[in-house]
Amino acid sequence: MKKILYILFTIHCSLFTLLLLSACTETVSDAKQENALPQIYPDYLGVTIPVNIAPLCFNMADEKAVCVDAVITDGKGNSLHSQGEESVDFDIDDWHQLLAQNPGDSLCVTVSAKYDDGWHTYSPFSIYVSADSIDFGLCYRLIAPGYEVWSKMGIYERELSSFEERALIENTQFEGCVNCHSFNHGNPADMSLHIRGPHGATLLRHNDGPIAAYNTKTDQTLGLCVYPNWHPSGRYIAYSTNTTRQLFHSADSNRIEVFDTASDLQVYDVEKNELLLSRILKQDSIYETFPVFSADGRSLYFCAAKALPEGNHALDSIRYNLCRIDFDPTTGSFGNQIEMIIDAASQHKSVSFPRPSYDGRYLCYTLSDYGQFSIWHHEADLWLLDLSTGENRPMAGANSGDTESFHNWSANSRWLVVSSRRDDGLFTRPYFCHIDANGIVSKAFMLPQRNPRRFYRDRFLSFNVPEFIIAPTHFDGRKASRIINDPSRKDFGVRK
Repeated sequence: MKKILYILFTIHCSLFTLLLLSACTETVSDAKQENALPQIYPDYLGVTIPVNIAPLCFNMADEKAVCVDAVITDGKGNSLHSQGEESVDFDIDDWHQLLAQNPGDSLCVTVSAKYDDGWHTYSPFSIYVSADSIDFGLCYRLIAPGYEVWSKMGIYERELSSFEERALIENTQFEGCVNCHSFNHGNPADMSLHIRGPHGATLLRHNDGPIAAYNTKTDQTLGLCVYPNWHPSGRYIAYSTNTTRQLFHSADSNRIEVFDTASDLQVYDVEKNELLLSRILKQDSIYETFPVFSADGRSLYFCAAKALPEGNHALDSIRYNLCRIDFDPTTGSFGNQIEMIIDAASQHKSVSFPRPSYDGRYLCYTLSDYGQFSIWHHEADLWLLDLSTGENRPMAGANSGDTESFHNWSANSRWLVVSSRRDDGLFTRPYFCHIDANGIVSKAFMLPQRNPRRFYRDRFLSFNVPEFIIAPTHFDGRKASRIINDPSRKDFGVRK
């Protein structure tokens, strides 16, 4: 009986395989030669990619093709071919072999598509393979793009050289929401993760030790610690404390404005379990937010805006400048003077999400018309500040006609992950661009997926706060959920 079942199973698998193969496997013949470049989704024409990225599978953009075919060749006589009904799906091993043979060189991609009137072959385009590798993976929150419903959300990690994704923790394991995940220069051995709701806590892991749950509110701070950023030594974490509100625009009921009514900065000493406070970073007349350490750990960058007078609700007049204060990691003390780095308010603009590159050369930030919650601002773009020369310019290759917001650097300071709504104006998706040693920014490309149109269309979720990770997190979600559901919390202390 077992033998019969095995034979039937083998026949079934063989028939299934034949059906898959017969779906769209034919020779491209009698094709009409088009003088135009192919319109594909995602747009991978002329992009620069890491030598270790997952295959760039794509669809035809118009959705009318019944079959799509792609041939990739290099200058050494190597080639790679894929064909499919909806998308091309390159063999992952062959793809990585081809990229490994061409670091610093370009690949030629020829696309053909079959329509009701037959095959069409388009002008070839190039993909440039950078010898600069990208980090192991990406960690992000998946969440509905609206404000009303977040009944299902979680923190996930994705391996960038493949399509493997796994959940670190989902809020089906407890009541509440997860956000503000952060790692030390992409090293998951140092990790901070916020839980909000009835089981609120900040989960911390230091030097790959056990996870502990903390209550970060003290009688000397406004509220809970948010927006974390690790000091390169791993000893300190910069946080802001924000009293946040949201409202709808009267002219656009689908647009939310998230804003602060108060905010301060502090630094947490992981080893001594102490918050380090400074009166200069706790001014009632100033909103301070988005703290981030410099590459050498001796400065703290942050965004600061003049607070609105009580009763004033002119939110479009709140504009944040980029500022800096000295920080001594030996003593855990702050400087006594704040330096303005970019006066955006004088240009009727506002800065958010400052992120210095880990090599200390550049600082990337988001520039919008006002406020600090730029994900809802369609005009928001990325800018690049050269910290060695002071040159300040928009990142044309990374920007689009829609929102560019949160972003982060790879460990080698050669890749930037960008949160963008350029795809459809609603869902936030991760894009990558290369920044070379001369500061030249390449055209951004979307996170690769198998059959990307079907993937992104079926997944009605935004990729929120993408963070690079240099290795798997090895985060035990079940253990973490037990810690979250346990009411006991450790309290943050405050330095006397």
